[in-house]
Parts: sequence; C-alpha cells; structure tokens
Amino acid sequence: MINIPPYLKKGNTIGITCPSGFMDAKKSTACINTLQKWGFNVMVGKTLGGNSTNYFSASDEDKVDELQAMLDSKDIHAILFGRGGYGMSRIIDKLNFKEFRKNPKWLIGFSDITVLHCHLFSKVKVASIHGPMAGAFNTYNSTTIDALQKTMAGKKINYTCPSHHLNRTGKITGELIGGNLALLSNVIGTKSDFNTKNKILFIEDVGEFLYSADRMLQQLKRNGKFNHLSGLIVGGFTEMKDTERPFGKTMEEIIYDVVKEFDYPVCFGFPISHGNINLSVKIGVPYQLNITKTTTNLKEM
Repeated sequence: MINIPPYLKKGNTIGITCPSGFMDAKKSTACINTLQKWGFNVMVGKTLGGNSTNYFSASDEDKVDELQAMLDSKDIHAILFGRGGYGMSRIIDKLNFKEFRKNPKWLIGFSDITVLHCHLFSKVKVASIHGPMAGAFNTYNSTTIDALQKTMAGKKINYTCPSHHLNRTGKITGELIGGNLALLSNVIGTKSDFNTKNKILFIEDVGEFLYSADRMLQQLKRNGKFNHLSGLIVGGFTEMKDTERPFGKTMEEIIYDVVKEFDYPVCFGFPISHGNINLSVKIGVPYQLNITKTTTNLKEM
C-alpha cells in the first residue's frame, strides 16, 4: 500500500536542492518568488548555484548530504528539485529513507528525478509528484504552474486532452507509474526497478535519437514492462532527432508498433513533457483513464 504524504498548506517550508546537473541560482528566482506568493517558506540548499566547476551541481557526497538532511528534516514539508540532467542514479543507493518513511513528504520533479520516483514507488512505498522543477518556472506556461499548485494542495487531478489518431480507446483504472523513458530503461535491473502489472504507465522524453528511443522501448518490452499494463499514456517526445539515413518512423509510430500486440488502452499526445506544458501527476496513486474517440481523460480516484 502506497503512503500518501501530507498535502501542503500556507506556512509550510519547501526545500530546493539540485541532486543532478548544475543550475545557476538566478534561474530559481521566478520559482522562489512564486512559492512565496503562494504562502510557502523556501529553504535553498547549497547545491543550487554552488561553486561546482563541472557538469554536476556538487560532488556526490555533498549532494547526498544535502538531500539526506532535507529528507530527514521535520521542518521541511516538501522538496522541489532544481533541475534534471544527470546525476540521481549516482547517489540513489547512498540515500537512507528510514526517517523519511516515518515522516514522508512530497518530492517533486521529473526527467532525471524519474530514478527517485521509481525508487520511492517500488522500495519506499511513498507517493511523489512528477511535475515541473524550480528552473522550469521560467519556461512553462501558467497552466503547468497552476497544476503544480493544485496538486501540492491536494486537489484531485482531472485532466482532459484531445484525441490522437493512434489512440486505442477504453476505460481502465490503476496506479500511475512512469516518467522519462531513458531513466525508466536505466533503472531496470537495479534496486529502483519497478513493477508495471495492472498499472497505468506514462512515458516522455527529450532530445533522443529515434533509434535510441526505440532501443529503450525494446529494453522495456524485453523486460516485460508492457505485458500486463492496465493502460499506457504517451506524453511529449520533444526535440527528437533522426539519423542521416532516416529511421523510417515517427516517434508515435515507433511506440505504436512496440505495443500493438497488446489490447489495453493507449493514448498519445498527453500534456506531460519537456515542452511548454508539463502537467503534474502523483506517482503511485490510483487513476481512472478514459480514452474515447474524441478525448482522453485522466482522473484521480
């Protein structure tokens, strides 16, 4: 049974830390101002805009120490990650969730944070929020930011988007799991590996070559991740690249071919992505997915 952390209220404190790539502190200004406008206190970690000279926000040791302190602190009520990139898989096995299990809090992020979402779902049994991070407050539209505010406050999610010609209709329920395709593929065979049986799986990615994305999908398929789903949600695949000799299919066609042998509902074009819209969803929480000929609706149960 998944544990649902307390929802946030005015006066709570949100910690901001960067467990992955480096992020200039200036890029968090819009986020901090917005969180404070919503009535939250903000505690910024040293990994945000630190003195790192390489790709990462800090050394693995410093990132672990800071994130561990925020996980354990009873004075921090949620953790919003600064940005993604790469780095969470380097430190996930060094984190201790003993105190966090006793006093769970919402961990919020996407992209590289998919590793943490999978670990929380499969090993820690605590729900988390797949949604925009601190740096994204500068680029995402108000729909995305408003959705995060409502999700943190405990409003039940109910999203509707237009149909897609490759959709497979149906109405099903299941716990939601998923995130960035590259990271979902990366955690297979690790301590953060996840079970998809009777789950609603969602996937998205950015900047990959089409053949590389196909390889990741084949990895998930060979591992049985698509075998017993309740349903599949395909989010945005933005800035995808092709080789000089074309792969021969669009990203949507690649995904369609991978799962065409299964009979569960599938929707394409859902507004979870690295693009302009990235609606927040709760990982590990039961949802109803209803795909019709005209619309797709994802509703929290």
